[in-house]
Amino acid sequence: MAGSADNPEGRAPARQLQVETHGLDVIGGTERKGTPRTLFWPWFGANVSILGLSYGAFALGFSISFWQALIAGVVGIVFSFLLCGFIAVAGKRGSAPTMVLGRAAYGVRGNRLPSVISWVLTVGWETVLCALATMATATVFSRLGWGGGTETKVVALILVGALTVAGGVMGFDLIMRLQTVITVVTGVLTVVYVVLVADHIHWSTVSAIPPGSTQEFIGALVFMMTGFGLGWVNAAADYSRYLPRGSSSRGVIGWTTFGASVAPLLLLVFGLLLAGSSDKLGAAVAADPIGALTTLLPTWFLVPFAVVAVLGLVGGAVLDIYSSGLALLSAGLRIPRYLAALVDGVLMIAGSVYIVFVADDFLGQFMGFLTTLGVPIAAWCGIMLADLALRRRDYDETDLYRPSGRYGDVPLTPLLLTVAATALGWGLVTNSAAHWLTWQGYLLRPLGLGGKSGAWAYANLGVLAALALGFLGTLALGRARVRDQEAQAPSPADAGAVV
Repeated sequence: MAGSADNPEGRAPARQLQVETHGLDVIGGTERKGTPRTLFWPWFGANVSILGLSYGAFALGFSISFWQALIAGVVGIVFSFLLCGFIAVAGKRGSAPTMVLGRAAYGVRGNRLPSVISWVLTVGWETVLCALATMATATVFSRLGWGGGTETKVVALILVGALTVAGGVMGFDLIMRLQTVITVVTGVLTVVYVVLVADHIHWSTVSAIPPGSTQEFIGALVFMMTGFGLGWVNAAADYSRYLPRGSSSRGVIGWTTFGASVAPLLLLVFGLLLAGSSDKLGAAVAADPIGALTTLLPTWFLVPFAVVAVLGLVGGAVLDIYSSGLALLSAGLRIPRYLAALVDGVLMIAGSVYIVFVADDFLGQFMGFLTTLGVPIAAWCGIMLADLALRRRDYDETDLYRPSGRYGDVPLTPLLLTVAATALGWGLVTNSAAHWLTWQGYLLRPLGLGGKSGAWAYANLGVLAALALGFLGTLALGRARVRDQEAQAPSPADAGAVV
């Protein structure tokens, strides 16, 4: 889109906020706006959460040193968000939601399997973020002497849930504006937090933490990947789809990766220093990842801290509820997008009630959730990346919605590859902290990796194995299918049934 002296980035004129009517449809050329640089705002706003500090304690929980945790965090965060950047390219090449673009690889109705998995993952993430915001608010109120009991949690949950659902229902324009505000406010207040608690860092204590094993290092690395970029890959094209088709692919990849990574990287370093300086803080973070961080603060900053914590978490939850609604539609539910977001909001609040008022082991359940769903999402990511790499042309918009079109209806190869990669992955991960997931890890002993109590038990190799098998399997088996698809003439707009 050409710019001008008054509008150098070629942005469309500001529009009055209204409920977004787009669902699974392709964004028309007149509505595609902005440049890759605009992707910085939603991705930064969604990942600037104070929760990033808590990942320092999570990483050290793998019994590794500061330097091992730092390397695992940097590599895991940047690499996993780079995967998001690559998939975001599909958005500007097809101008449709991520899970619709996946139909090119999985077939129009075959894609419902990964859509369901994507929906569960995004609903789970928005639930976790909403629950954390509620618990953080209650902790702040308790420290201020304003009451942090059940009544406070109920009110906080209602307010956080309402703000998140409102963003998801309104859609793209409100989300983009909201994320810009969240970025500025949380960025400034986070810097203030860092300055206020810096004197709690004791480098002599941090540097004395003994190193862990290679297996523990790999476990921390995979946890960082699933906790950051692999939690977003299934939504990575939902925002780039609004960019003009001629936008730079390198720009899309770069701004997505940079916007998503920069805040978590900075927060991780400081979180490692804080958690490494105090075993007590590290243990407290496992129970209340956000609220535990308030114990280091002077009373006068508790309210601003609550603001930065809640806004940062809501920033991520809003993107999740928007994408979860799109995934639900892609799974086959025939309702307007805003109603799908509303349905997911109800589920989010119900799940948050369980975490806040019933569950007594947040970290164990959280890690089990991330690892378990991280395996099939990694398999999907590998297949999607390979399929995208094999393509030389933009997607055929019409055939993305036609079971009889070039992409097919239910092709078996990608589905069987997903099932095989998931079965392999679940056989190589363990989740002893979550009792309902103890069946996993069934391949560790047959493959000579020491079984469920051996050294490799918590390395979570299954996530990496699923990603690799999905990617390499598609490169080997999908090339001819993609070439056949791209050899066909463009389909007419009225070519048949739409799904």
